[in-house]
Amino acid sequence: MSPPPSWAAACGRPRPLTPLAMALARAASSAAATAAVKKLIVKHVTVIGGGLMGAGIAQVAAATGHTVVLVDQTDEILKNSRKGIEDSLKRMTKKMFTDKPEAAAQFIEKTLKNLTVSTDPVAVVHSTDLVVEAIVENLQVKNDLFKRLDKFAPENTIFASNTSSLQITDIANSTTRQDRFGGLHFFNPVPLMKLVEVVKTPMTSQKTFESLMEFTKALGKNPISCKDTPGFVVNRLLVPYLMEAVRLYERGDASKEDIDVAMKLGAGYPMGPFELLDYVGLDTSKYIIDGWHSLEPNNPLFAPSPLLDKLVEERKMGKKTGEGFYKYK
Repeated sequence: MSPPPSWAAACGRPRPLTPLAMALARAASSAAATAAVKKLIVKHVTVIGGGLMGAGIAQVAAATGHTVVLVDQTDEILKNSRKGIEDSLKRMTKKMFTDKPEAAAQFIEKTLKNLTVSTDPVAVVHSTDLVVEAIVENLQVKNDLFKRLDKFAPENTIFASNTSSLQITDIANSTTRQDRFGGLHFFNPVPLMKLVEVVKTPMTSQKTFESLMEFTKALGKNPISCKDTPGFVVNRLLVPYLMEAVRLYERGDASKEDIDVAMKLGAGYPMGPFELLDYVGLDTSKYIIDGWHSLEPNNPLFAPSPLLDKLVEERKMGKKTGEGFYKYK
């Protein structure tokens, strides 16, 4: 005699799922997975470093409705940072509100209202959603900063570095929140440049990564995802190109002026490689290539340049010092 249909279930053997039940199970599983990586909505931002990059990041965050605290070592630095932000906003609003001076004034006032400054990073991280670091490109200095902040920031606070040359993993390892640590590499000038490289290390959680992507979009930027490799995407392509231009000049194959003209008229680049090197700063380019060379000493793309080394040694850093590959008044 055959057992009744319910017999199998009564004996502990599960009955086959119907197509509808299987679909519902998949939906529930998908919902659970989505909940597990639910993004952190960033509202409060702490930017460490009141230089050109840090001030730019603070400006775009404040302009898009975020509550921002800009941190640096002295009140004098922060005073200059705030003035630079205000001047930048005035230039931008002239284009944004061409015939509406009142609207421009309101936009500036609202943005500056979202921005405060502090010389004490520990005191301001206790209520922040995101810390973005934009200080000197020195691993030890960055590690010391994040190690200290890690002790005082809430557990859910995400840490991010704006480094352009150091590995995010090496910085994240100074903290106990490697899963809540990523890279946010902005480009100069921050208010104008749309790209942000969002760097995900092997330890960065999906929740953190998605939160950083959404934050970047909220700033009105275009984020791209990349792994924690030397130079990420842009600099990994750009710096070897710049160094090859220097080697071309060192060999006497062409003048620096002709190389610049060639790349502007032949490749459509807005600046030639030597103009760009002077704009970025020869010391910055040297620091990057030296760091990569130490990681991969046999990679010819990362070979140091004797001419670049000589100019930096002579304190000819580019536009900021009045002379680099070219002279500036």
